[in-house]
Amino acid sequence: MEELGRMSVDEFKQAGKNPVMIVLDNIRSMHNVGSVFRTADAFLAEGICLCGYTPQPPHRDIHKTALGATETVDWLYYPTTVEAVQALRQNGYKIYAIEQVEKSISLQKFKQGNEKTAIVFGNEVEGVDEEVISLCDGCIEIPQLGMKHSLNISVAAGIVLWEMVREKLSITN
Repeated sequence: MEELGRMSVDEFKQAGKNPVMIVLDNIRSMHNVGSVFRTADAFLAEGICLCGYTPQPPHRDIHKTALGATETVDWLYYPTTVEAVQALRQNGYKIYAIEQVEKSISLQKFKQGNEKTAIVFGNEVEGVDEEVISLCDGCIEIPQLGMKHSLNISVAAGIVLWEMVREKLSITN
């Protein structure tokens, strides 16, 4: 870890975070939850909101894919995703669902700027709940070229977070 220049847990907790909150809307798979924790750590996301029946740490199957990220990434639990979105809005976040809907913004055209942003990822089968979408400032769509028009949530989270962080990296480098 030292040769890789990685932070300690304490250094990670003190590090400046990217102004992105991840909201998980009724995710079934503990492996997906763990993977999103790991991705949130990799991109210094501000934290994760676990909503509804989304599994919460500590759990062996979450830890299996999180590889310790549940110890570094801050997280909150909300009984419903609507409650999470309302709380985030009250704290000044713009809210975007990652969903394919009419008038969605293509990911490569989305510009976060310096705004505090929350991104909602939906259930593996049902996607983001319609009531939640109606509360969002918009929807972001990941362009897909093949026959399948959906991605596993852990893959989608990695793509979206990378794109948001990449914009900032290109400004600072």
